[in-house]
Amino acid sequence: MRVEIWSDIACPWCYIGKARFEKGLAAFAHRDEIEVVHRSFELDPNSAKGDTAPVIDMLAQKYGRTLDEARAMEEHVASNARAEGLGYRTEGRDHGNTFDIHRLLHLAKARGRQEQLLDLAYRANFAEERSVFDAEVLVELAVEAGLDADEARAVLADDDAYADEVRADEREAAELGANAVPFFVFDRRYGISGGQPAEVFTQALEQAWQGRVLTTVAVDADACGPDGACDVPQADGNA
Repeated sequence: MRVEIWSDIACPWCYIGKARFEKGLAAFAHRDEIEVVHRSFELDPNSAKGDTAPVIDMLAQKYGRTLDEARAMEEHVASNARAEGLGYRTEGRDHGNTFDIHRLLHLAKARGRQEQLLDLAYRANFAEERSVFDAEVLVELAVEAGLDADEARAVLADDDAYADEVRADEREAAELGANAVPFFVFDRRYGISGGQPAEVFTQALEQAWQGRVLTTVAVDADACGPDGACDVPQADGNA
């Protein structure tokens, strides 16, 4: 059975949702028979290549919050990430266009190293002092994932390389009704939106395995939508 996951490296709930999905998968009896495929989804496709901004500043501007309120939003997400055993820096991260990252992930998919590069990119973006919007950092991550440095540089230098594959993923997401990520599709039978708890993923796997009809679920789940918008904590600090 195939599970397709639409996500963006800039989406914190995709980072968290991936960890929760993997825990849910580990509890599934047929986990060794599951093929996981990662698909592209850009949170902010209209942002210019190379145009980056500090995440705290971006959040404050997008939601009309003060910098302190934006920092509190990041702390809320960080607490969820840390609860899953993930590293998360609330300061010093950038936000920007992720199209090049998606193109490189398609190269990694073609070379059988997609999962490795995705994990490294998430960790670099959210937990380490490395900007995934720097081409040389992306090459370093590609090499760490087992890709050839020259091939990675060539892909990044050619704006058309794997561009069609990224756009195809995004069109398919729209056709499936995905307007926020992470978005999980189980054997084209069952869909889940957002960074759900691990047990919800286990249940979805079981339902899809049993051949139930496609249902899309988005029940109080944290997710990020178009233009980089993510769920905003309310005044009491809850999502």
